[in-house]
Amino acid sequence: MNDDSGAFAPTNNRGADCEELRSSSPDPSAFQDSKIPEYLKDTYWWAYLHPNAVRFWEREWLVNAILWGNMQRLTSVVINELEMSAGSSVLQMACVYGQFSNNLTDHVASQDSQYHVLDIAPIQLANVRRKLSGCDNVSFHLQDSSKMHFPDASFEHAVMYFLLHEQPESVRRRSLAEALRVVKPGGKVVIVDYHRPYWWNGLRIAMWPVLKSLEPFALDLWRNPIESWLPADGWESATDLYCGGLYQKTVLKRL
Repeated sequence: MNDDSGAFAPTNNRGADCEELRSSSPDPSAFQDSKIPEYLKDTYWWAYLHPNAVRFWEREWLVNAILWGNMQRLTSVVINELEMSAGSSVLQMACVYGQFSNNLTDHVASQDSQYHVLDIAPIQLANVRRKLSGCDNVSFHLQDSSKMHFPDASFEHAVMYFLLHEQPESVRRRSLAEALRVVKPGGKVVIVDYHRPYWWNGLRIAMWPVLKSLEPFALDLWRNPIESWLPADGWESATDLYCGGLYQKTVLKRL
């Protein structure tokens, strides 16, 4: 394991429950890191930054329930896109709760290749380091997906798994441009995220108020295709839909 994120110490208190997390107010002292974007502090403190967040959300069954039983399927569609030769490098552009990173790391290791995970929140990097502590093909990076420090064309592939719906439009545009920048020509940016469900999908009625209240940037992906936030040229795309259109896999190939 390699690490450019500094020393992180995961917490050991396992006593948090849902009520504790929901009833807690954000503690500004926990979010003093000036590198953490304001939108993340304001909108997603309860999911990613609160000291109890990892202890509550880091459950595969819970992530699967949030995705209406589609966690394994959506993980598999990412893995199926990651073809590579030995010695390749793959970048995950934000941490993910559950076994997603474990599964992708195993796949990349089976190809004799390197896996890189970045996040802007130290608490999230500490968590993924713990989950992948037995892996020797992983590097961790404390970076912002919208302004990465990697040189151009550093990776064979990049993965954005339910990241774009959590970003304001301006940040989303920069993150997509950065993903294309750091991927080598011929490489892929594999994106899985929300999409506007088909009219007949009952989850359309259920999900709209949830996203509007808890994930205010997510409805952008119901209104617009991912291509609308991309640079003008230098890529080609293909999209597949899942779960009645609620989820999409969009693959960008860098030209």
